[in-house]
Amino acid sequence: MGAFYEIIPPSLLKWIVEQKVFWVATAPLSSSGHINISPKGGQYFGILNPTTFWYLDLTGSGIETLSHLHEPGNGRITVMFNAFEGPPQIVRLWGKGEVLEYGSKKYEAFVDENKVHAIAGTRAVILVHIHQVGSSCGFSMPFFDFKAFRPTLNEFFEKRVVAEQRGNKKDGIERYWAFKNAQSMDGLPGMRRGVETAKKENVKPIKKMVGPYAPSSECPRTRVAGQVPMLYLIIVALLSFCIGIAGTALVGVQLGYLQR
Repeated sequence: MGAFYEIIPPSLLKWIVEQKVFWVATAPLSSSGHINISPKGGQYFGILNPTTFWYLDLTGSGIETLSHLHEPGNGRITVMFNAFEGPPQIVRLWGKGEVLEYGSKKYEAFVDENKVHAIAGTRAVILVHIHQVGSSCGFSMPFFDFKAFRPTLNEFFEKRVVAEQRGNKKDGIERYWAFKNAQSMDGLPGMRRGVETAKKENVKPIKKMVGPYAPSSECPRTRVAGQVPMLYLIIVALLSFCIGIAGTALVGVQLGYLQR
């Protein structure tokens, strides 16, 4: 049987921090935007209190989660864990995500106060302010034996950070963020530091989609369902103005006719 809680119950606290992998799901506000699910592996997460979960957002080619959380009026996020060993278990954390980007005062304060080992290439700390927790059986999940964490991602971005520190901007981390992390696949702004670097150094963000569903740079997919595009509003306003003038003129003609 599934169970729901307003906070992370004490019985789940230890189990959550012992997991080796979890999944994060977010989505843009636009109904035509794309839902994203990202796997997160490693030991870079924790629980501040029964209503606050955190994890390090490490650099990668995608930037969907940050883009969705940065979107005004959005912030929706779900984090899911499941047991690969021991008793079956699935746990979901629903809440609002807060992005503490690398280099910001909030990021530096969080890392310092909580003694977080922010490895090279960390883009942000993601805080999840939880309003609902759900647990369920997970009877269909298979058993897997944990072997080791892959070191490839960490090693790759350590080299990028070192290149940046040595003045090699071409192979540095900042241009990587500008090229691959400045926009989501729907054209939403991504990592703010990447957006700023892209503008400052004239770096054109990589095109992440192909075909008819790919948004253009001039028209990102940001419209919320039921929201009227600005162009339509302008057209309606102009038509209303013209109709008003025509109506006034017609009334004037009729009054002139009656006065004769």
